[in-house]
Amino acid sequence: MTSNKEKIKKILGEIPLAAEIYWLTRKSDHPSSSNYSLRNVKEVLPEAVSVVTDRRKTAPAGKKVFLFSCTHKWLEIDLFLSLALAGQGHEVTHGYYPYSEWETEANLFDIRKQSVYTRAILSQVSPVMKTVDLFRKKSSSTELPHEVIEAVNQVTAFDFMYAYQTEEVNEEDQFYQFRYGRNLQAAGTLYQLLQKQKPDVVIVPNGTILELGIAYRVSRILDIPTSTFEYSDQQQVMWLAQNDEIMLQNTDLVWKKAEERNLKPSEIKKVESLMSSRKDASLYGKFSRKWQNAPSKGPGSTKKKLGLDDRPVILLATNVMGDSLTLGRQAFSKSMADWIIRTIQYFIQCTSIQLIIRIHPGEAKVEHGSIHEMMKQMLPVLPDHIHVIESLEKVNTYDLMDLADLGLVYTTTVGLEMALRGIPVVVAGSTHYRNRGFTHDPSSWVNYFKELNLLMEDLRSFQLTDAQVKLAWKYTYLFFFEYPHPFPWHMAGRKNDFKDCTMKSVLSKRGLNKYGRTLELLTFDQKLEQI
Repeated sequence: MTSNKEKIKKILGEIPLAAEIYWLTRKSDHPSSSNYSLRNVKEVLPEAVSVVTDRRKTAPAGKKVFLFSCTHKWLEIDLFLSLALAGQGHEVTHGYYPYSEWETEANLFDIRKQSVYTRAILSQVSPVMKTVDLFRKKSSSTELPHEVIEAVNQVTAFDFMYAYQTEEVNEEDQFYQFRYGRNLQAAGTLYQLLQKQKPDVVIVPNGTILELGIAYRVSRILDIPTSTFEYSDQQQVMWLAQNDEIMLQNTDLVWKKAEERNLKPSEIKKVESLMSSRKDASLYGKFSRKWQNAPSKGPGSTKKKLGLDDRPVILLATNVMGDSLTLGRQAFSKSMADWIIRTIQYFIQCTSIQLIIRIHPGEAKVEHGSIHEMMKQMLPVLPDHIHVIESLEKVNTYDLMDLADLGLVYTTTVGLEMALRGIPVVVAGSTHYRNRGFTHDPSSWVNYFKELNLLMEDLRSFQLTDAQVKLAWKYTYLFFFEYPHPFPWHMAGRKNDFKDCTMKSVLSKRGLNKYGRTLELLTFDQKLEQI
């Protein structure tokens, strides 16, 4: 039920200048009852602008660059990226929406307060770059091209799947309608603005979901070179893509060179150390995530715990349903759930093997969709040779790998890590390591089941060759140590990063030696295929 306070805000939101007057008479770091705040940049912004102003005096003229953000968290990151690019001589425009949350609809009064608060803080950057409050720009009633509407439909479907951790979409749902409205508004505004501004380059975080996905698709529809970027669990680096969605993790261009060279002993050691830390549920280097909720107990202990016998073991590792790394990743199945159910049905009669289904540990953190619940609904009773390891069970996935004779995966890196061990892997989704020479990659249901039939004839005779294992090691090094690009400010640690990696240090000779190529890749001053 809507409170009286919210009702009053809704009324005030429709009154011209009400939010502006409220803000002028009651300033604070929090412009509304939401968590919307730019306090992480507010303190360090004067120093950053001063440095950029000085650098622009001698910087050569650069490109017209447009950056986009749609929530205050991305706004802070994009603002400092914008300033760094402006310091290199680029003509930068940062277009943003002053939204606090992507999953809930704020009242108009709060958004207008957030708008005026943001403009007040960003007024400091006006000497070196432009900012555009897209919330205040109303798109005209010009009919949008069919391909733009299709982009809105696709992104909204992804938003729904991501929010509810599902692979089914209900277009009648209130949340879907809310996201469709926001995405459509952003599409209309950005389509007109980018046509008018004609930037040389557009830079968008993520580029797959929310208004971020809309910005990427609209800029590509307008044939504007567009880079997208995201963060992994590794500090001081980013993933980036040119004219592609970074969440697809397309490594085609960089793999061509990587597969032709041999790893140095020091590089092999780095892969070994990383894999060891992941297996032992410990941290490695600048990685901030533990990949297991239980340290390794050894394959023998795990085999006994699960009651396994000496029959061959097949490990099916799931992703979290609706995760951004699974959206739009179908290779031949309708969805990941479709692939899992049909695979289990195939193995129900195969009593000569033991199938272990490892539910992704990350599923324990989601509020909605569940692979395990879906499985129980579709297949409530499973035979004894099929074992399900739930997300919270204290079973180390790497111990399961050590027991496995075959791996079945959708897009999880478990498949890549099994290949490192020489274990054959069948990849069912369009993951980044598909078709790299060390996995089985069926492109249809017919081919998938033919592949399984062939492998099942003698599982233990299909171990990877030495050459295939070497390819897997090369690819692993590429993905974890070369595919990420150095970048000073990480979304998760931006509060400290803005202070520790000052604009002065980033734009210094030493800083540009470290981060300069990343900035050049984002602006297409260097191409990915050239590095």
